[in-house]
Formats: sequence, C-alpha cells, structure tokens
Amino acid sequence: MPKRRNIELLVGTFVALGLVALFFLAMQVSNFNLKSSNNGYVLQARFTNIGSLKVRAPVAIAGVRIGRVESIRFDAATYEAVVALRIDATVNTLPDDTFANIFTSGLLGEQYIGLEPGGSPDVLRDGDTITNTQSALLLEQMIGQFLFKKAGESG
Repeated sequence: MPKRRNIELLVGTFVALGLVALFFLAMQVSNFNLKSSNNGYVLQARFTNIGSLKVRAPVAIAGVRIGRVESIRFDAATYEAVVALRIDATVNTLPDDTFANIFTSGLLGEQYIGLEPGGSPDVLRDGDTITNTQSALLLEQMIGQFLFKKAGESG
C-alpha cells in the first residue's frame, strides 16, 4: 500500500507542476504582465487607423520593448483613435519630436507601436501627446492598391 501511495503522490505532483507551467505559458502568450503596471509614465498618440492594435500590445524602440499599450479609445470630435502608451520609467528622455508608428511583427503577426526618437532637446513628460504618428498599413489596402494599379496599366 505505501508503494501505491508514493506513485499517487508523484503523479499528483507531476500534474500540479504541469498545470503551473501551463498557466505561466498562457500568461506569456497573452502578454499578461504579473509586475505592477503602474510603473512609468503615460503618453498619448492619435492615429487615423490602428488596424488590429490591441491593449497590452508592446511599445518598442529599436526592437526593444519599453512599454505597453494601456488603453485605446475613439475621439468622436476628431474621428481618431487615441492610444495611451505606458512607458517604462527607465526611458525618461524621449524627445518631444518622437515618431510613433504602428508595425506588424511578421507578415500576419501581432501589431505593436514602434517609437523613433527625434533630435529635439525637449523631452516628453507624463500626459504629453506624441504628435508625429503613422497609422497601420493594412494588408488589404496594399493588395487593393496593387490590383487597382495593375488594372489601370492593362486597360
């Protein structure tokens, strides 16, 4: 009987460890962050089209993650999407002429915001708005433009 009990204990431990590993894998895949999300500061950026950008999407400079998309809302007065970016506190010298672009990682990957710092000596502070933005390039629009151009050339 003690041998059977040991086997059951080992199987139970193995299953519990598997569930814990599965939980952490799910958190990694969903971009969920267990750390406090109140660190850093918030910047705003306005886009005419955000494509499929989602809350918690990465914000990166030179491919290095420096923050996350905190919220997305629609401004009915300007018909633009207003994206709030939470930037890590360690990145506190972004010039006020920084560009914010929406990129796609890979051909069909998730979208993220890439920041390209400018050369201004003035820096962005908590609550400031990034005025230089470029909206998402949508695959459907590019295909439509290509087909329209080809149709114009042939006819």
